[in-house]
Amino acid sequence: MAEIAMPVEIEWAPEERASFQRLTLLWGGTLLVLFPVLGLLGLFMRLSHANFFPNLDPIWFYAALTLHGVGMVGLWFITGFSGVLYLLSRYIRPSLAVSRLSFALTLVGVLLIVIATLIGRFAAGWYFLYPLPYRSGGAWANWATDTYLIALAILGVAWTLWALDLLRAIAQRYSLSQALCWHYLRGETQPEVPPIILITTVSTIASLTGFVAAVILLAFFAADRLAGVPADPLLMKNLVFYFGHVLVNITMYLGVAMLYDVLPQYVGRPWKTTATTAFAWNTVLFLVLFAYFHHLYMDFVQPKAFQVLGQMASYMISVPAAVVSILGTLAMVYHAPVRWTLASSLLFAGTMGWAVGGVAAVIDSTIAINFRFHNTLWVPAHFHTYFLMGVVLMIMGFLAHLTEQLSGREESPTLRRTILTLLLVGGYGFLLMFYLAGAHHVPRRYAVYPEELTQGIFYAQLSLPFIALLSIGILLYIWEVGKRWAVAFSATKVSSS
Repeated sequence: MAEIAMPVEIEWAPEERASFQRLTLLWGGTLLVLFPVLGLLGLFMRLSHANFFPNLDPIWFYAALTLHGVGMVGLWFITGFSGVLYLLSRYIRPSLAVSRLSFALTLVGVLLIVIATLIGRFAAGWYFLYPLPYRSGGAWANWATDTYLIALAILGVAWTLWALDLLRAIAQRYSLSQALCWHYLRGETQPEVPPIILITTVSTIASLTGFVAAVILLAFFAADRLAGVPADPLLMKNLVFYFGHVLVNITMYLGVAMLYDVLPQYVGRPWKTTATTAFAWNTVLFLVLFAYFHHLYMDFVQPKAFQVLGQMASYMISVPAAVVSILGTLAMVYHAPVRWTLASSLLFAGTMGWAVGGVAAVIDSTIAINFRFHNTLWVPAHFHTYFLMGVVLMIMGFLAHLTEQLSGREESPTLRRTILTLLLVGGYGFLLMFYLAGAHHVPRRYAVYPEELTQGIFYAQLSLPFIALLSIGILLYIWEVGKRWAVAFSATKVSSS
């Protein structure tokens, strides 16, 4: 692997370094186990759309939709955060104790969500819009809603502590202005700050605002449940979509932070922070707070200024982060002696998936188009594009990099090409069916399509061969990376004993 110049790294005791590696591998192992399980829920929903279960009780579809949605976003957020924390440990000293506590609390939260959805049949969606959760008309019991919201509270505590500790660790080496690279905007380049510090600082600050919104949201639910004090439905919708939109965007930015830090190791070119990079990511910190308004265009009682602000922020946010990062990636590999492995290939493919999904998202965030596409399958199409074919591939690339680095094993070129081909052909073929169905106004959030919606059934059936290819690619990836994971985990266990 090529050596590149980087800022001065800190020293860790060997046993501390091994403990941090092992904890990161535990997060990665959790991903390897839960990813296919949550993926099966997605397959179940598409089989339902393909009319495989014509007599299905819709509550099971919506319970699966809830667990799949909140589970996938949460899973990739925690894996992305843990991966970035591992990469940052070269420059800062996060607390192992806090990371371990976050891991334990996260497992408790996940277990409670599984109980709420698969046993309690809680099926309000990840967005659990008020007043539905406690007024389901008997579709699920209130204890299931209690369990779900308690799970979110536990996860919120775990991730807030995690984020605060990360900011503490960054602050021990850099001031806030330095971590946000404001001195680069003044033409100064010292102290040298790695891009991953900048991106992570921006992401962590933004994520904390989302967690604050979640606290307020849960407090309103508690007041309604315990004291019978009703909440304003539009305010609750703003809070839930602010929290959800920020969490998804931050997950994407964590994947991009990995790209900035890991890809140069396969290219042999450093990815330096510049004034352009600093300006781009500081702009993101501002715009990400307002882009979520595009989820509420249909709420005509929203102040018009919010809708206009949402339109502008949704357009502008694609320029600083996406354009700078995507063009930077292309410039990084252009005429460079890239060592193409599974890790570097997935990171590059994920960046391009982010570009494709971003274009579709900007199209959907245009008010005139959103008016027609908002409640169609175009929405899961663009979301799955920049998530599944974007951040998921980036984080898969990081995990392949980590296990290769710690195990000393690299996949064969044939296996690498096979996995990539299956993921890209299967993934984009699967998503194309969403786009085509959305363009034909096939509605989303239907459990079973009536016979009149033949196009919805047709495109769902057509997606199944592509889902099969995608699934085989994911399983091959898990098999290869899982073998390296076992070797790496064993090695870190021995070195710390």
